[in-house]
Amino acid sequence: MVRKPAALEQGATLGIISPASPAHDLEHLSAGITVVEKLGFKVSLSKNVLGYNKYLAGTEKERLEDLHRAFLDPAIKGIICLRGGYGSMRLLSGINYRIVRRNPKIFIGYSDITALQLALWKKTGLVTFSGPMLTADLGNEPSALTLKHFYNALTERHPVGAIPCAPNAQKTVLAPGRARGRLLGGNLTMVAATLGTPYEIDTRGAILFLEDIDEQPYRVDRMLQQLHLAGKLDRSAGIVFGEFVNCEADDKNSSLTLLEVIQAAVANLGVPSFYGLCAGHGAHKVTLPLGVQAEINADECLLEIIEPATI
Repeated sequence: MVRKPAALEQGATLGIISPASPAHDLEHLSAGITVVEKLGFKVSLSKNVLGYNKYLAGTEKERLEDLHRAFLDPAIKGIICLRGGYGSMRLLSGINYRIVRRNPKIFIGYSDITALQLALWKKTGLVTFSGPMLTADLGNEPSALTLKHFYNALTERHPVGAIPCAPNAQKTVLAPGRARGRLLGGNLTMVAATLGTPYEIDTRGAILFLEDIDEQPYRVDRMLQQLHLAGKLDRSAGIVFGEFVNCEADDKNSSLTLLEVIQAAVANLGVPSFYGLCAGHGAHKVTLPLGVQAEINADECLLEIIEPATI
């Protein structure tokens, strides 16, 4: 069963949680809060939002407590993750998914947060949003394009429509064709890391979205081959690659390029695919609803969301 959250109204309160790594500095936190408030929303910081446990934002107990409380609190209408980093996977087996099923809310994040989004979809059918986080994005001088799509995706009750390719991206048709399916996926590292677990992605008939950052081409190659061997690429209806930031080899003479790796992975699948969507770790990012119907037109490097993500 697909569960859609309610669209945000002006004045709605957004809860801020830290399910992964800790905040780098309070300056970006303050700046992110200011941006959210200028968009017309209120902010509620979770009890442990500034928690610190080495590379984790507090203990599992603290981070789970904040996650559960955000979904349970009726005053909180949407949830934004502070940042990614690492740590979301450590929460998956401890989440009370019944709480989420009974209290569907807008949930926003990307990168390491992909693990949570995969689990929430698998266990509850909740439509979540791959979009900017508080400190890493909203607190770091977000572009007008980022803010426009962030606001529209969370407040409008009709399909968000066409998703642009990233400005200056090396948009590339990988395999021509058109297809329709539910948009699922997120960060490649996290999609691959959850294979073989109860939270692994089911790509049958889906439009698979992938993005990543700071991975050498051979590592991207390995993860795509893992998805291929697990049947996740050829069973999808279409594949759309967002930006892969800083994913070229330092020694270009001894490495395939990023695009060569991606092209090789999809070349013989017969699945419409393209690279360059304005989503992921780039300077500009569109907020993508995950779990709703989308159409891919790979010939024109076009992805269109055709189903409302909110009620």
